[in-house]
Amino acid sequence: MDDQSQLDFSFQVPQRRVWTVPNLVSAVRTHIEREYADIWVEGEITNYRPADSGHLYFTLRDGETQLRIVMFRMQARLLRFKLENGLHVLARGRITIYEGRGEMQLSAEYLEPMGAGALQVAFEQLKAKLAAEGLFESNRRKPLPSLPRRIGVVTSPRGAVIQDILNVLRRRHEGLQVIIYPAQVQGESAAAEVSAGVKHFNSAADVDVIIVARGGGSVEDLAAFNDEGLARVVAGSAIPVISAVGHETDFTICDFVADLRAATPSAAAELVIRSKSDMEEQVGNLRYRLGRSMRYLVMHKQQALSEVGYHAAFARMNEAIARRQQRVDDLSFRMVRAHSTALRTFHQRLDVASARVRHYDLRRKVASMRRDLQARTGHLAGVLQNLLLKRRARLEQVSTHLEGLSPIAILDRGYALVFDGNGKLVKDASQLAPGANITARVARGIVDAEVKRTRSE
Repeated sequence: MDDQSQLDFSFQVPQRRVWTVPNLVSAVRTHIEREYADIWVEGEITNYRPADSGHLYFTLRDGETQLRIVMFRMQARLLRFKLENGLHVLARGRITIYEGRGEMQLSAEYLEPMGAGALQVAFEQLKAKLAAEGLFESNRRKPLPSLPRRIGVVTSPRGAVIQDILNVLRRRHEGLQVIIYPAQVQGESAAAEVSAGVKHFNSAADVDVIIVARGGGSVEDLAAFNDEGLARVVAGSAIPVISAVGHETDFTICDFVADLRAATPSAAAELVIRSKSDMEEQVGNLRYRLGRSMRYLVMHKQQALSEVGYHAAFARMNEAIARRQQRVDDLSFRMVRAHSTALRTFHQRLDVASARVRHYDLRRKVASMRRDLQARTGHLAGVLQNLLLKRRARLEQVSTHLEGLSPIAILDRGYALVFDGNGKLVKDASQLAPGANITARVARGIVDAEVKRTRSE
């Protein structure tokens, strides 16, 4: 048998593939994330640890089996309830590998409690927390003013709620002033806007009571009024707050911390102020009771005074008072007589003085002084006029003489004034040289010229 016919029993050993730890973890992570990209996991929360960064870390446990969960800050901000150990939840997310430890974990995108909804769990958690702080205690509630002059309303200005409130207030008491703070009552910004309204009225201090109002809706619609920040603003308000949120069967955290809860917004308007007819009826009843009490009190005091007046000591006191009254009357008569005598004497002196004044006629004296003054004034005016005429004639004479001496006046007769380039008056032709620039002033205008030649005479 030759070599070619012999069987080849040789085989090749497979080549090893060695993984680095990061490469292996990364490959497994890629495979797992692709296979389990969107899953739901149910379990009980243990080892709950919120981080300062806003991320949430916890473990889901089911019996002896555990799965690490991480929920990053962006998703954690959307949670409607607070996580706590022992809470049974349903988590949705994707399986991934944390490369730092090579551990499998679930990156949660959404959480919801098993059994009750997320909003209900958040409601119960916040309710228990605020109740433990004493914010629901009745002794911290402020009484409503009996007759407020200004009412602040925090609600949507475009809903039917504000119209219902205004109609009830207008019907019960037309003299009220209502100030509306417009705010969203549903959505992400609703809690912040309602809180801003309550703070505004407290800082301005221009209302006597505040109504926070919204119509009915689902639990999601009323979620803004279960906000912890809004609850603390309402609880800390120095002005009484009435919560009128939803229908009669709806309850929110705002209802528990407010000073008064109204079943509906219309009921809040009825509670905030009594009707005008009710107040008028109460005032009438009080007036009647007061009048009856005063009449009884006066009658009782009169009877007591009469009983005291019959006592002997008071009789002697009355006699003493009568004697002193008689003395006062006598002095009054004497004072009247003295006054009359003094008045007659004064009239007599006044008559004598009037007779003396009649002989001295002041009006004639004044008329004589006026005539003398007018004569002197006329003479002075004549003197001044003559002096003015003389001065005017002298001025005209001097002006005429001055105009005759003026060098400008001779220009009208054809003469000219010649000035050299420096503006000096030329009196001699030798002052100028051929080619020099000169200026000649004539009667009407100025002539610029150049010297061609000069001649002496």
